[in-house]
Amino acid sequence: MPAALTLADVRLSLGGRVVLDSLSLSAAAGAVTAVLGPNGAGKTTMIRCCTGILVPHGGRIEVLGAPAGSAAANDRVGLMPQATGAWSGVRPRELLDYLAGLYATPLPPQEVAAALGIDAFSGTPYRRLSGGQQQLVNLAGAIIGRPELVFLDEPTAGLDPHVRRQVWTLIRDLRAAGVAIVLTTHAMDEAEQLADHVVLLDHGRAVAAGTVAELAAGRSLEQVFLDLTAPEGAA
Repeated sequence: MPAALTLADVRLSLGGRVVLDSLSLSAAAGAVTAVLGPNGAGKTTMIRCCTGILVPHGGRIEVLGAPAGSAAANDRVGLMPQATGAWSGVRPRELLDYLAGLYATPLPPQEVAAALGIDAFSGTPYRRLSGGQQQLVNLAGAIIGRPELVFLDEPTAGLDPHVRRQVWTLIRDLRAAGVAIVLTTHAMDEAEQLADHVVLLDHGRAVAAGTVAELAAGRSLEQVFLDLTAPEGAA
């Protein structure tokens, strides 16, 4: 499968601390790439670099054949952040209608809201939603423009098991439609269930990569994670 995302020797320091340390990885079209790592390993920073929010100090990032952060890339990318304060006073139904209007061929907002169960709270201001409900709105915003590549930063954090499985189904549907998905998660079972390819980060470096079966080799993915990474703050 062709690479929808390529990072080559990407380096970034913030506040005098190395956050991305010669990071190289790729994500294929029509596949789920799970990027795993402890808190502070660089996962969210990597996503910010891929979407042009941050500019690396070295290396190269190519997104759908274009430079990261360029209009040619960002117009075809969806981003689900962990949180977004910018939407504080907006109601979900208004937000989805607005976001759909930014794209030539968006997904119908009503269908997206129904698929994620947003209808039940579509008239409630975003700031008054529970953390799980906000997560669903963030996810809807990421996919409504029919992206070719979507970044999902801990998409099921705070969701109950029923809704979590609902989101898993949506991710599988996106993959089946040919969308490249870059997923960060702390849930090892989520990575085991969804990922075609896994990249383990530690202190801004990729320390292992492969399928779940290749990495696990008879162990659990969680044990591999514990063996190859160190907790935040550890040397």
